[in-house]
Amino acid sequence: MNVSRPHILTRGLGSTELMVSRIGLGLAALGRPAYINVGRQRDFGSERSVAALERRCHEMLDAAYASGIRYVDAARSFGMAENFLSSWLKTRNPPKTAITIGSKWGYSYVGSWQLDAPVHEVKDLSVDTLRRQIAESRALLGDRLQLYEIHSATIESKVLENTDVLRELQRLHSSGLVIGLTVTGPHQADVIRRALSVSVDGVNPFQVVQATWNLLERSAAPALAEAHANGWGVIIKEALANGRLADRDVVAIAAALSQPWADVVLSGAVTPEQLESNLRAVALMREPADWPDIAESPAEYWDRRSTLAWQ
Repeated sequence: MNVSRPHILTRGLGSTELMVSRIGLGLAALGRPAYINVGRQRDFGSERSVAALERRCHEMLDAAYASGIRYVDAARSFGMAENFLSSWLKTRNPPKTAITIGSKWGYSYVGSWQLDAPVHEVKDLSVDTLRRQIAESRALLGDRLQLYEIHSATIESKVLENTDVLRELQRLHSSGLVIGLTVTGPHQADVIRRALSVSVDGVNPFQVVQATWNLLERSAAPALAEAHANGWGVIIKEALANGRLADRDVVAIAAALSQPWADVVLSGAVTPEQLESNLRAVALMREPADWPDIAESPAEYWDRRSTLAWQ
């Protein structure tokens, strides 16, 4: 892959001391055999053993690092993504200051490495899950883990009203770990604003938010701008709408990068060729209003997303 590193600029992640690249590599599609991405069968083929996916994940991490990508996004529910990332870090041993690692807690992978598993992940945002999963993440990633996020906080989950969870997050924050949350669904903006108002003994433990924003689903933008104005780092996921915008990936990622409040846009590439195409978006950034208006209503977008099959 021939992508010049200077094109992938780095910046601080909000007011944290973490340095990130404008494009990050997300491991959601690389750590488990099935994922809700249109075209996955074409991209992945049929060889999805643990060994095969570890090789693919290492290949993508190599390509990303060589291209100047300096943020990698994992989660406990991404199958063996943290394991694969851990083995890559041990064999390649990049300087700790050269790459920022983020992961998430709250979901557990239960798919037993089966494409047709009846359930692939289960959600539990209790303090017991937080304590168990931070120990699991740290056992694999050690002090390279720098950002830890609630996975898919929602109003319905009431996780932002859970005093035990919030105090544990504040304790982790006080120990030096940057704390964030990811949001999902048609009410992302409400969750972000609720998180902005959280206080644990006068301190808000959150410093980063990760949200879905793409040309089809833009409803979180005002709340993300508010988070950015409050010094939070902002990470954009699903810029390609789970593959629905894959045929215009450069435009879709460039549109996300062009939002003035966005620090990082995640690439979900699973081949070096896809990654190279995604990286071309950096040269196409322009004014936010210059992009095509193809947005759907939040209800329509999330209803359609809920019908996508794991494949």
